[in-house]
Amino acid sequence: MTLDAARIASPPERGRASARGMTPLMSACVVLVVATVAAINLAIPKLSASSLAPGSTGLLWIVDSYVLVFGCLLIPAGALGDRYGRKGVLLAGLGVFTAGCLLSAAAPGVGVLVAGRLVTGMGAALIMPATLSLLLQVTESPRRPQAIATWTAATGIAGAVGNLGGGAVLQWLPWQALFLFSAPLAAVLGVLVARLAPRGDRHPADLDLVGTVLLTAALFTLLFGIIEGPERGWTSAPVLGGFCSAALLLAGFILHALRAEHPLLDPRVFAIAPLRSGVLGIALAFFGLFALFFVNAQYLQYAKGYSPLVTGVAIAPLVVGMIVMSKRSVGLARRFGARPVVAFGLLTLAAGLGLLSLADASTPYALYAADLAVMSLGMGLCVPSLSVGVMGALPPSRAGLGSGLNGAAREIGSALGVAVLGTVLTGRFADELPPALSGHAHSAGEALAAADAAGAGPSTHAQVVDAFTEAMATGYRLVAMVVCVAAVVVALGTPPREREPRTP
Repeated sequence: MTLDAARIASPPERGRASARGMTPLMSACVVLVVATVAAINLAIPKLSASSLAPGSTGLLWIVDSYVLVFGCLLIPAGALGDRYGRKGVLLAGLGVFTAGCLLSAAAPGVGVLVAGRLVTGMGAALIMPATLSLLLQVTESPRRPQAIATWTAATGIAGAVGNLGGGAVLQWLPWQALFLFSAPLAAVLGVLVARLAPRGDRHPADLDLVGTVLLTAALFTLLFGIIEGPERGWTSAPVLGGFCSAALLLAGFILHALRAEHPLLDPRVFAIAPLRSGVLGIALAFFGLFALFFVNAQYLQYAKGYSPLVTGVAIAPLVVGMIVMSKRSVGLARRFGARPVVAFGLLTLAAGLGLLSLADASTPYALYAADLAVMSLGMGLCVPSLSVGVMGALPPSRAGLGSGLNGAAREIGSALGVAVLGTVLTGRFADELPPALSGHAHSAGEALAAADAAGAGPSTHAQVVDAFTEAMATGYRLVAMVVCVAAVVVALGTPPREREPRTP
């Protein structure tokens, strides 16, 4: 499965002209689907106080259902684009995304809202790999690393965009407005893609439905065990069953992939060291970033007393380092080597998480903003080089697989980051609460609502906030340690010099 070498090396004049407009258009599609992840985190306080009454586990499922189905379906979605045309798959994804947003906005209960989030995640999975594949198709070979860096920067910046836009919407409107605003944006992007995007190249690609089902089920059951553990008990039959099922399903997926003629993902592809390290590194980076997004809005609203709009603005420092460093990271990797850039980036990200674990209700915002900037520098340094490593390990005819792996690592890492930090937050929060509120210990929102209903004074509110920040600190430190330790593994597998995306 190869592309015509002349077409790869020197795109036609129309392709070069298209590349200038395609970069912002494809980046806008990426920003929409990733910003949706961040914006829903900002809505957690309003969701907690709404008639849905989701509880702590319900909130985690509302956040993670979108992210997990997004990540699990990215690789088959990439194969769909390779086989049937990336432009058509991108347009289908924008349509499904629009439908999912409308279903979510109309949800009368948690179950329907989670279903709407699942549908929206399916649309996002169709969108994401097609954007990078189309962008690389119209970009000349020497400019591809920079195009990947720009696209990657959009995925990181999108989190802050989701916070800023979500904060503006939630300042005056209910949580449903998030979805009612996203739906027309997706429709407008669909019109622009139909008019401006080139028809994508097609390549033979097989769809492994069995492998897709096995991998998706494995990750959902793993997430079930992590999310439900604090409430049901870590030794309860459902939770242990979730973990056991995840292990069996993952083993079944690997066995199937090794035997299938055209597997969803051949495990042997991870024998390529740059690809293996790139996938793991991307997952780790977004594990840390979206753990932050899950708890940041709650901290700023519960502990600092910020409104949704101010909360959205307060995350802005996270953008600065990503913009500055993402544009320079590829050049730094060429000059100093990919390994030191990736290692330093991941360690800086872990340091930022560690600094954030020191924040409490009395922490000045300026200090909190500086901690966010440290995190953003780490993200901007490591993620572009990691993405280039993944794409450079595969031939252009497998661009759909490469971008699918990039996206799957990002979203699965994000889902696990939210689940792990949310689980630690729930369990630790219950331990830190005063006995009088221990029966309402599932989330800070529930505890504060119970305190208000009981007519409790400021001292009780302060106790709830202190319990929340202590639990938040524990979660941040755990996530930081995971990123720090795994950074060593990633760095050892990263080649000393950055590899550009391969050409025939």
